[in-house]
Amino acid sequence: MKRKQFLKICTIAGVGILTAPHISFKPNNQEFDKNFLIGKSNYEFKGPSWKMEQETYAQFLSMKKAAKSAGFNIEVVSAYRSFERQKQIFEGKYKRFTKAGLAPLKAIEKIIEYSTIPGTSRHHWGTDIDIIDANGSPRPSSVLQAKHFHGSGPFCKLKEWLNKNAANFGFYEVYTDNANRKGFKYEPWHFSYAPVSKQLLTDYRKLDVKQILLEEKLLGAEYFTDAFILKYRTENILDINPELIV
Repeated sequence: MKRKQFLKICTIAGVGILTAPHISFKPNNQEFDKNFLIGKSNYEFKGPSWKMEQETYAQFLSMKKAAKSAGFNIEVVSAYRSFERQKQIFEGKYKRFTKAGLAPLKAIEKIIEYSTIPGTSRHHWGTDIDIIDANGSPRPSSVLQAKHFHGSGPFCKLKEWLNKNAANFGFYEVYTDNANRKGFKYEPWHFSYAPVSKQLLTDYRKLDVKQILLEEKLLGAEYFTDAFILKYRTENILDINPELIV
């Protein structure tokens, strides 16, 4: 493809995202293979510090600019995470909880209240971000707690703004405050760029999650029974905001 033709297509695609943020597509028309979906690809994520999938990053910058005009300074606490980074988080908690006396399965159940098993994290895709208001004061030592986003919390005003405006840029809260929702606990800081992540989730659902986890030889993997994987897939992976499911 000639450069001029490629740039023209990219420009048209960009306009389409702005005017129709609910349309699913694949970045650069690439197929999302297993390595991409489980955080092991060489995809060129964008961003000066925290990395994102290319279109996600472009739309995040637009949302950040709009939020700035409203008096907020959106700060990314987490975005893309590789398989290896998620493995460090998961196995670090597993060691700590089992050392403290929890049975292995109980330790895993405690971990997956908020943290995903490596190979199953939405953060592997670069479409999901954990965000706060850098202007929020006083800044708590542990920023990712639901209480900080409600009432008189330092990030409550940003959350109100996101509730009204995030969808205009294609971003939706993933783990909503829904009493009937199972799986991961409520995360008012976690947003996903739907035009890309919906397609990724569709592709991800075709994978054999249990086989992938067993191949990676994670600590505690012997407890990933068929029943455990079915429950985890149903509740933690799929029981999310309906706006993020095709």
